Amino acid sequence: MAAIVSRSTQSGRPRGPSAWAIIRLVLRYVLLVILALLFLLPFYLIVRNGLAAESEITSPNWTFFPSTLHFENIQELFKDTEVPFLDGMVNSTIIAVLQTAGQILLSALAGYGLARIPYRWSNQVFYAILVTLMIPSAVIFVPTYVIVSYLGWVSTLQGLVVPGVFSGFTTFLFRQFFLGFPRELEEAGRVDGLGYWGVFWRIVVPNSFGIIAALSVITFIASWNAFLWPLVIGQDS
Repeated sequence: MAAIVSRSTQSGRPRGPSAWAIIRLVLRYVLLVILALLFLLPFYLIVRNGLAAESEITSPNWTFFPSTLHFENIQELFKDTEVPFLDGMVNSTIIAVLQTAGQILLSALAGYGLARIPYRWSNQVFYAILVTLMIPSAVIFVPTYVIVSYLGWVSTLQGLVVPGVFSGFTTFLFRQFFLGFPRELEEAGRVDGLGYWGVFWRIVVPNSFGIIAALSVITFIASWNAFLWPLVIGQDS
């Protein structure tokens, strides 16, 4: 009887991870560390070369850390009048912030209207928005420039911002998100006397910070990294 009890007790003990499970876990962490180092490598090179002397940057004898830290390189970057780096960063920030705010606002309104406000041509409008996603940006580049030039927006802030506030991609994502939004919350707002506009601003938007934050980051990065359109519109000739 005691042997049976001891066997049952031993069989009921939790078993530790096997050797193969430990090996897989270690390999997984090693792979993640390698990927993290590869991701940080460009940032390391930026800091290293920014603080190194010019001779050390071009020297074949590579060192991980410069022998002498030259912080004057950073100071010259902001003092250079031929390349106004600081002015460029300020302008890029203003354009990216305005474009992100405008695109999120218009796309959220359009997405909520397509998802929750019934009207006859809602599906057709949504399909038309989907079609715009299949048009390459290079195809509409020249027509957009012609329109902006006709409006006199070349070398202006609105010429850099307004064409980027319309996005079928963010409208599509907002519409799909609002389709899954709990109708009970909206119905509770309507019971309190709110219309579509009140429900959107007082109930839907405060409960949609997740999708708003995600799309804001994506939009801001895309606007910040834009090069060709600001290059063409931001000059007089």
